[in-house]
Amino acid sequence: MSIPSRDHTPESHETDALNSSAPINSELLAIEKSSWKRALHRDRYYGSLLFNVAAFILPALYGTLSKLWVANIDSSMVVTTDAFTYMNTASEAVNEGLPRAAWVIIGDEASRSLSERLQLTHTLIAFQSLVGFLLSVIFLGAAPKFADSFVPEEVRAASLTYVRITSFTVLSGAIETAVASATRALDKPDVPLVISSIKFAVNIILDLLIISRYHVGSFEPTVNMQGIIQLVCSLTAALAGLAYFLYFVSFSTWRKHSQFPLDDHVTRTSRSLSPNLRGLRVLLKPGIIFFAESAIRNALYLWLVTTVVSLGSVYATAWGVFNTIRWGLVMVPVQALEATSLQFIGHKWGQWRQLIGVNNRRPKAGWKEIFSLISPALRSLVIALLVEVPIAIFLSAFGARPFALYISGSSEVADVTAHMWRTIDWCYIFYAMSTQLATILQATRPKWYLYQSLASNLLYVLPWAIVCQAVHLDEGNAWTYHSLIFGGSLVFSFVDVLIVVGVWMWTLWAGKARLEVIQN
Repeated sequence: MSIPSRDHTPESHETDALNSSAPINSELLAIEKSSWKRALHRDRYYGSLLFNVAAFILPALYGTLSKLWVANIDSSMVVTTDAFTYMNTASEAVNEGLPRAAWVIIGDEASRSLSERLQLTHTLIAFQSLVGFLLSVIFLGAAPKFADSFVPEEVRAASLTYVRITSFTVLSGAIETAVASATRALDKPDVPLVISSIKFAVNIILDLLIISRYHVGSFEPTVNMQGIIQLVCSLTAALAGLAYFLYFVSFSTWRKHSQFPLDDHVTRTSRSLSPNLRGLRVLLKPGIIFFAESAIRNALYLWLVTTVVSLGSVYATAWGVFNTIRWGLVMVPVQALEATSLQFIGHKWGQWRQLIGVNNRRPKAGWKEIFSLISPALRSLVIALLVEVPIAIFLSAFGARPFALYISGSSEVADVTAHMWRTIDWCYIFYAMSTQLATILQATRPKWYLYQSLASNLLYVLPWAIVCQAVHLDEGNAWTYHSLIFGGSLVFSFVDVLIVVGVWMWTLWAGKARLEVIQN
């Protein structure tokens, strides 16, 4: 900005000042706009969060709509669709084993090159696909026994074909989870969004054309048709998402690497992106820990579900509708915030380990460093509270019963569901907080995450699960016990995680932590 000459009039001074400030104001606006765009980029917290919310909300929305389609076909068969949920819960230990290792291994961008992280991603996807296929075959063969345990007796015979049809959704779920976890750790949350968008769009189109009340043709829709549609769409979306990742991320990276000549320090092996056993060994170390944690937790949950299913169709349907509310409204923001927190804590942990030395097993961290490491989790916790508290209040006061009635088509089921929700709705606020705090352990010290889970499940859930097997449960007294288990465990887990995270922070500050050497 030039200084005005002495012979300018006061008016000209004012005019010159306004004109000269215009470029500065424009530059400031441009910088501010650029900073907002940067903040919303997928490799920044809020940008990643937007991608994750969109990716999680679409499956939840379809899960709600699918129950509505089935209720229109035959309201007594709504509970059948829960067999799909329990089947995926049974396979969750596999989907939460190696894929959760992505946050601490593939998310470590400071100690690993992009080609190494991509190679680990391909190894993860290949292994999960193989295991998912084997599990699908097992579920197909064990369909009668599975239906005996997780489908009420009134609709068990009619549900057997549905269980067989949806058994191969375990394969699609394994591929989808592996791709989603790894690509989020690679700062590519657009890939899970592509998978969710394809699944949602194709599902809605086919459901409208085939099983909705406005379907094409004069045939009578069946629940098994909905199962076939769900299977086709899940496989299509998982494979399409995998293809999108391989072309737009892996192939483009390989193409960039191939442009540079090899030298004495870089071998073709280090540039290879193919799956290998070395990468599998790296993933297995934390992966086995996450697998053990998930296996114990889900085994106890499914054991409790068998006591729910045994109480008859009304109670089991109400529990399924309750879970639809839980997963469709409550869990979406919690899961999106969890994935975002894991992504950035994984990055920060890797950067800190690189800074202090990857072989330094007993480092000391100042409180400022510790706060920086856990800041994504704290940010997610605050946002979770701002979202979950109003949702819980609204559903408890106005929404639970009408929503349950709309989905199930049964006043009796709606009454039971509303009672379930009003009893333990406040517990999910503690769940939202504990989930965000647990990301600190997941993305840094997997063993500590296992320890806090074991404490919660073995000290609280297991004793109550044994009580449920010992006492006589009926529809009149069952929720007294189930609410103490499902709701109480959420409160217990919050206190448990809070203590373990506190000890984790102290060990870092005091230099008492014994960290694992980073494997390459």
